Amino acid sequence: MRRLTLTPEDNAELSPMIAEIAKAYDTVENPELIRRAPVLARSLPVHVLEFLEEYRIGEPSALCVISGLDVDEAQLGHTPEHWRDSQYDSPAFPQEVFFLLCGSVLGDVFGWATQQDGRIMHDVLPIKGHEHYEIGSNSLQHLSWHTEDAFHPCRGDYVALMCLKNPDAVETMVCDAADLDWPAIDVETLFAAEFTQMPDNSHLPQNATESTGDPTIDRLRARSFALIQSWNEHPVKRPVLFGDRAQPYMALDPYHMKTEGWSEASLRAFQGLCDQIEANMKDVSLRPGDCVFIDNFRAVHGRKSFRPRYDGSDRWLKRLNITRNLRGSRAWRPAADNRIIY
Repeated sequence: MRRLTLTPEDNAELSPMIAEIAKAYDTVENPELIRRAPVLARSLPVHVLEFLEEYRIGEPSALCVISGLDVDEAQLGHTPEHWRDSQYDSPAFPQEVFFLLCGSVLGDVFGWATQQDGRIMHDVLPIKGHEHYEIGSNSLQHLSWHTEDAFHPCRGDYVALMCLKNPDAVETMVCDAADLDWPAIDVETLFAAEFTQMPDNSHLPQNATESTGDPTIDRLRARSFALIQSWNEHPVKRPVLFGDRAQPYMALDPYHMKTEGWSEASLRAFQGLCDQIEANMKDVSLRPGDCVFIDNFRAVHGRKSFRPRYDGSDRWLKRLNITRNLRGSRAWRPAADNRIIY
């Protein structure tokens, strides 16, 4: 894992720059802010830009962390009860701006019509009723390790998390592909398109509002949910590994994969990979002000269980999906400058 710790001098430089940006916009979801983010990111300290660029191009690790961003937990107030309550008048807007700018150094941020009503920046927090549900808003159940959106051909290159609160030091679990013993794994079998990856629960319609109020958006979103349903009913076969056979990229989500009909060789190879991942999983406890960027091609991640309080003090993160090839999803987006995949 690579880490860059911001100094007091860094925060003194960042604070007025971020405040000026935050004054110009009403929310981090503002399309103009998202469009301008790659340009605004050039105002970040040079060593922050160099750190992120080295991580992006050199792939020295599947995980990098920028820590030390100022977070005033008293100013944040209560952790929202639901992600729907957090979009406007966000007390974390300055931190959201910094997170957005850093993510925009690595690529283009994007969202899913089927996740958190098409928002770009997601909230990760415990929600009442989701305690045992396999979704990021659960708590009493482990969130099983996975590639983010493993089922979708337009999944992001990176999934990023920014910690606002983590009073119980709840651990994020990460396994870096570089730590695996690849000669001991049946790589050739895992490169074959013989593995069924199902959509994860966060993309199901019961986790969205019934209507956005925009008939066009509702029609496009209904089409997306119909596609998700079709993939659940008729899973598409895909490889688990891709890229270079000596240092493969990965795409797997065992909790959402149906193994019925797999060959014995496929089952053995898949289990061998999963065993290696389990043996090399590491725990990362995020602190307020930490921004972690996970290479979604080279790592899997999950989260350990915890007991929620529901008193406003619970763990609260922000999440971004980032792609290095926005054009690759053009067939899924209604316009070239639209960042939402339908």
